[in-house]
Amino acid sequence: MTRRIHVIGIGAGDPDYVTAQAVAALNDTDVFFAMDKGSRTRGGQQADTKDDLVALRRLICERFITEPGYRFVEMPDPVRAKSGDYRQAVDEWHAARARLWAEAIERELDDDGVGAFLAWGDPSLYDSTLRILDRVAAHVDIEYDVIPGVTAIQALTARHRIPLNDVGEPVLITTGRRLREQGLTGAAVVMLDADCAFTGTPAQTRIWWGAYLGTADELLVSGTVGEVGERIVALRAEARERHGWIMDTYLLRP
Repeated sequence: MTRRIHVIGIGAGDPDYVTAQAVAALNDTDVFFAMDKGSRTRGGQQADTKDDLVALRRLICERFITEPGYRFVEMPDPVRAKSGDYRQAVDEWHAARARLWAEAIERELDDDGVGAFLAWGDPSLYDSTLRILDRVAAHVDIEYDVIPGVTAIQALTARHRIPLNDVGEPVLITTGRRLREQGLTGAAVVMLDADCAFTGTPAQTRIWWGAYLGTADELLVSGTVGEVGERIVALRAEARERHGWIMDTYLLRP
């Protein structure tokens, strides 16, 4: 028998983003695998981020799974190197994750069992789950499918009530690191930006920013970088200090 794995996109934070297809997959799962990212600084003290990140996954399961009996298996997330070559650091981090996942799947999931990983937003967009499962599949007999979810980009544009692109124009999806290196040449959605790279764009650049999208802690700001840039920087820093973590994204237009 072959173990089956669902990779389920659960949306950007609001349980109402979970699709009917995702609900069916949730109810088909015996074991949910989740990464415990450990403690981080909150309010000047160490705080356990799984209170937020794992709890939200559990909340979604409690809301949509109709039959009890499923289990959660939490795994410690390996630490990614913050210095040296970026791509090498990510590759080593993925390899460490793959070893943990392979061991957990073999240990916790019966040969004919069904497991699942719950991915924030959609598994195709700045999420490592699929790449890591490809590595796992080289050592463990598994097959997996993917259930798409509502991305932070969709949530952002919906909450700001704006289209993603101008008529006939493309949109780049990039990271804060690349925005800082390459500059802004057209409309761009920026994700994974810990350093507020938008502050390096011209003051007249339009920005639509959102954090904790779809949750009770949601934050939204829009305007030009010159008008609201400093406010976003301060708001982001305060929110990260309060929660111990932050997920934010924004759309820029020259």
